[in-house]
Amino acid sequence: MNLDKYKVFENIQLKDLPTKVLLKSTKKEIEKIRKKLSELQDAMYAEGKYSVLICLQGMDTSGKDSLIREVFKDINASGVVVHSFKVPTELELKHDFLWRHYIALPAKGKMGIFNRSHYENVLVTRVNPSYILSENIPSIKSVDDVTDAFFHDRMNRINDFEYHLAKNGTIILKFFLNISKDEQKARLLRRLELPHKNWKFSKGDLKERKLWDKYQFCYQDLLQKTSKENAPWFVIPADDKESARIIVAKILLKELEKYNFSEPQLPPEIHAHIDEYKDELNNE
Repeated sequence: MNLDKYKVFENIQLKDLPTKVLLKSTKKEIEKIRKKLSELQDAMYAEGKYSVLICLQGMDTSGKDSLIREVFKDINASGVVVHSFKVPTELELKHDFLWRHYIALPAKGKMGIFNRSHYENVLVTRVNPSYILSENIPSIKSVDDVTDAFFHDRMNRINDFEYHLAKNGTIILKFFLNISKDEQKARLLRRLELPHKNWKFSKGDLKERKLWDKYQFCYQDLLQKTSKENAPWFVIPADDKESARIIVAKILLKELEKYNFSEPQLPPEIHAHIDEYKDELNNE
């Protein structure tokens, strides 16, 4: 599989990218990848030099939750932390727009997953610019001040933020789950038709669906302006959930294997006395 074709290298056109691929994948294949990811996280934790930040973005129903469940289920529970960012709280609005994301970053040795991320600040707020007013930014007096230039400046600050993180040992991988409008309709209907899925449905889903074209424009713009070598975006065809999970898992494995994580060696003064320590324990 050519995984590089999913990476955003240049100015992309979302309308030209596929939303569906069908891979001849097997349950054993993803199980094998999950085991390797678990081993990589163990080695990364022992080494203590790097952390991993995985950002997941996508329209409603694109499969973010189930992807997290299926791809990361074999990683040590203490080694992976998931944050799902909702509407900012009163406290969060009293800080700059990156604050709540900064304090949720993974520590060295751990994987952090942002289910929706700091990119909501140049996405949902751009589609609904009135939301910016609640941040009480001194230079913003009205919605008329919330311009394209405002959001492009935010994207530059996000690039600076991610550059700083990368320089300090955070491996950043960002995935946009690219679902078609028809598939979203089918999944929303499924939520309404299946009683055990009803709880997932929100009336707001239909409101946001009407803004589909605006969201696509904003996604395309942010993908073009914020995919960097130290924090790349990958556009994943998401109409088929199993194929999307395999692609994401393979990209994670490929990217993380580049770092050759390794457990530290025992200090010489301890290694020289291993046999003595074993004898002491065996002779208790």
